Amino acid sequence: MMLHIPGVLSAEQVRQCREVLDAAHWIDGNATSGMQSAQVKRNEQLPEGSAAARTVGRAIEDALASHARFFSAALPLKVFPPLFNRYAGGDGFGTHVDNAIRLLRGSDFRVRSDLSATLFLADPESYDGGELCVDDTYGTHRVKLPAGDLVLYPASSLHRVTPVTRGVRVASFFWIQSMVRDDAGRSLLYQLDNDIQRLNAQQGTNDPTVVSLTGIYHNLLRRWADV
Repeated sequence: MMLHIPGVLSAEQVRQCREVLDAAHWIDGNATSGMQSAQVKRNEQLPEGSAAARTVGRAIEDALASHARFFSAALPLKVFPPLFNRYAGGDGFGTHVDNAIRLLRGSDFRVRSDLSATLFLADPESYDGGELCVDDTYGTHRVKLPAGDLVLYPASSLHRVTPVTRGVRVASFFWIQSMVRDDAGRSLLYQLDNDIQRLNAQQGTNDPTVVSLTGIYHNLLRRWADV
């Protein structure tokens, strides 16, 4: 499942994050690349564990923790601390797949990358190119979202970022280990949850159908969850 989640950060929150990021020291993005990614990656990255990365990362984590749609779609068990990259002057990232396991440097914290997330932190009109292209069985999906919006997609997907030919593309990226490993099962639960919420708004919490579907949702989650 690939999902656009709007408004994870407000315009004011984006402005505050960009103030911190724009004043920070950036390094070659290949400092964190694996062997395959290093062949196709041209961008800059905020050093992991830097003060700026921690400050903005905490703001993003706080926003995600209170975002019902993100929780419903991702069913997060563990979230890798947000990382940050920027592209300019022809920078891009060729086709690659994310590592299955992500390790937090200097710790024993690790995440199985079930889902990849990109949170856009630059207005799309401020740069040319920089589209996130995700391949699946239905073709290639091209994503370039408003600042503050997030896209979720399976980490197993082949994806790339097209070269930025004008302006600067700034984004946060991170990975989620879901309570439900299987993407198809997770998608079904998300659809069921959405239908329950719509029916609840129409019929009320005590409607027998709402109660029954809620029970089905939780019994499926109980069957599939790995916690």
